[in-house]
Amino acid sequence: MISAFVLILAALLDYLIGDPWGWPHPVRVIGWVISRLSNISLKYCQNPFSQRLAGIILGISVIIGSGLVGWIIVKIAQEVHPFLGMTVQSILLASCFALKSLGNAAMEVLQPLSNGELAQARQILSNYVGRDTANLSPGEILRAVLETVTENATDGVMAPLFYTIIGTFIPVVGAVPLALAYKASSTLDSMIGYKQAPYTYIGWFSARWEDGFTWLPCRLTVITLSLLSTNPVNVWRICCRDAVKDPSPNSGWSECAYAAILGVQMGGVNWYGGVAKHKPLLGDPIYPITPDSIDQALKLTRYGFLSWLGLAIVIFLIP
Repeated sequence: MISAFVLILAALLDYLIGDPWGWPHPVRVIGWVISRLSNISLKYCQNPFSQRLAGIILGISVIIGSGLVGWIIVKIAQEVHPFLGMTVQSILLASCFALKSLGNAAMEVLQPLSNGELAQARQILSNYVGRDTANLSPGEILRAVLETVTENATDGVMAPLFYTIIGTFIPVVGAVPLALAYKASSTLDSMIGYKQAPYTYIGWFSARWEDGFTWLPCRLTVITLSLLSTNPVNVWRICCRDAVKDPSPNSGWSECAYAAILGVQMGGVNWYGGVAKHKPLLGDPIYPITPDSIDQALKLTRYGFLSWLGLAIVIFLIP
């Protein structure tokens, strides 16, 4: 009963409040720690071997440390009062879910785009994607937003919920530590998990670890989305055809599932620092990508989140 209450409250907090700008946030703290440690490692480690070793130590320390700090905070709150413990757990878990912030980010770009303010839409989009945005057409902006929404649906929404549920079934660990450990892994990957210098070696471990951490929830997300669609066999067929071409073991599957359901095509040429990078085409271009496509993708993510949430609550309430 307590686990169900905590999970419902966390989901409600994310739905109603999201991540208010300027408020203390665990991911910002984790990001600050990663930035400091990676800068120190790059300063004192000058060769590939030492940077790989530093990256392994950095990754393990941040992931385990994030989970441990979360465990300590929850335990202290529970010692003060059980209700405070549940409240703290809910707040920390809500900070791990990015359902509302994902939708808000998409709307921030779509609003000026719909008003014909192309330059502003490009500028706002640059805050959320790594590709060059200065010369993107309206269609390319829509594709960028949809790709961001569908890729982050897994590592920003579904995977944190997955590890929250798993953690709940491991009392000695708990939901908060496992969810925070995953968010730490995801943040490490987004900050230093690049093949380009200066993170080529120091970020290798974090990138590989995040791939492994996300693999199972990503496949379960694809299965869930396919079941929510009207043609699950076709969704899985297209994913098996196209997603395997993507160099990422997870983002291609996540994006491709949405592309198959929406009847759109993602991928193509993106520019990074003036260099063209060709991403495999995902899905069939039955329909053009529109703001409605993005809205439908966000709804699919919400339905997937709620289906996992509902299933977990039913399991928790079984005597």
